[in-house]
Amino acid sequence: MDFSGRNIMSIQDFSRDELEHIFKVASDMEKFVKTGSDILKNKILANLFFEPSTRTRLSFVSAMYRLGGKVLGFDDPKMSSKAKGETLVDTIRVIESYADAIVIRHTIEGSVTLATEYSNVPIINAGSGTLGHPTQAMLDLFSILREKNTIDGLTIGILGDLKYGRTVKSLAYGLANYDVQLVFVAPEQLRMRRDVLEDLSEEGTSIREVSDLDEVISDLDVLYVTRIQEERFPDPSEYEKVKGYFCINRRTLKPAKDDLIVFHPLPRVGEISTDVDSTKHARYFQQSSYGLLVRMALLSLILS
Repeated sequence: MDFSGRNIMSIQDFSRDELEHIFKVASDMEKFVKTGSDILKNKILANLFFEPSTRTRLSFVSAMYRLGGKVLGFDDPKMSSKAKGETLVDTIRVIESYADAIVIRHTIEGSVTLATEYSNVPIINAGSGTLGHPTQAMLDLFSILREKNTIDGLTIGILGDLKYGRTVKSLAYGLANYDVQLVFVAPEQLRMRRDVLEDLSEEGTSIREVSDLDEVISDLDVLYVTRIQEERFPDPSEYEKVKGYFCINRRTLKPAKDDLIVFHPLPRVGEISTDVDSTKHARYFQQSSYGLLVRMALLSLILS
């Protein structure tokens, strides 16, 4: 499969065959984590992060370095010409001459898509508004595959801020490529958007919606937990109503299957107790490490 020069905009742009090719390359990348490689020697990646990030930004940096490339960019828009009033389009027109690919995270819906219209180098969506985070979805799928040896046939619970969270939407669309049962767990105010549910139903995905995790915990093979994202709420009073709605701890997981695995895109802010970290269920730190492999795979496929 030829991924050379391809934009990474949405998980929905990728077929199951393409995803599984990426996962195969990601597994192959594992040997370079310790030894490094010169696959991307003389290639430069520009990281343009208009909102905070730790794992996504640093994993792209680490991936590029481990493959022999270089990185430039910013992680604070106040330190860029945006602070002077420069438009995103002008920023892209300038940066494309400095780099072989551009990674963008932005708060505004459609901003990353706009960037592709003015860039002659590949654009990678590292999080756009509340809708999309394709590379996170890819690493989430890869994490499930590595930890469970399959994705087909699993019952997967997705819990937390399903309304504003972009990781859960991208993951749900990615899982639509597989034979799974999705269980969405959220309070009424944070349920998955209707348009997403309709899209998933059209794909034939089995969906169940509940507000109480205790009702379904014993059925799950995978539990994907997300934080309730205060920064995405247009009304602070709406956030106050749901803050602290969930807290997964050892007691919560007592009725769970022995081989249940728990994921979280991180950061966590109280929705998973630290007493879960030492249990056989916790896989969120491994999940983060898998992100490095997936981003190494994507960069090597797009740039080499």
